[in-house]
Amino acid sequence: MKIDRIHHVAYRCKDAKETVLWYQKMLHLDFVLAIAEDLVPSTKAPDPYMHVFLDAGQGNVLAFFELPTQPPMGRDFNTPDWVQHIAFKVKDRAELLRFRAHLEANGVDVLGVIDHSVFHSIYFFDPNGHRLELACPDPDEAILLGRLDAVKWDMLEEWSRTRRAPKHASFLHQREFN
Repeated sequence: MKIDRIHHVAYRCKDAKETVLWYQKMLHLDFVLAIAEDLVPSTKAPDPYMHVFLDAGQGNVLAFFELPTQPPMGRDFNTPDWVQHIAFKVKDRAELLRFRAHLEANGVDVLGVIDHSVFHSIYFFDPNGHRLELACPDPDEAILLGRLDAVKWDMLEEWSRTRRAPKHASFLHQREFN
């Protein structure tokens, strides 16, 4: 038995139409499906919603629920903003820079390019307050991933014992970057 892939990932939104239009304009995602109900299918609770689905490429689907009868959206204030985010992969650094320019030209505040060694990223927020990341692979991705694969279990075991960052992958930050 094995999971085939993620079917979709769902988040809450403030306004379904605004969310669809923003993702179409800013990230060029296609709007593929809308489902609206007055009763929640799994619980039969009376809770009207609009559920929209966007194509994030290669079978990846990003979905949102607008819940007009629920209290306003909030966030987990015990978790820093940088932790919970949706990351999308782009082909290369040139594509990443084109997206950054496109987002900034449309009034979106963008952080980065941030160098994570194995990949490089930009960060920004959607109109619902969800943090988004666009990431492109580093030219040395295959080599670095191989080295990281070799130490992943040792790192996890050390973290589990100490709750301190293991140094097994310190080589990532010792490279010269362009």
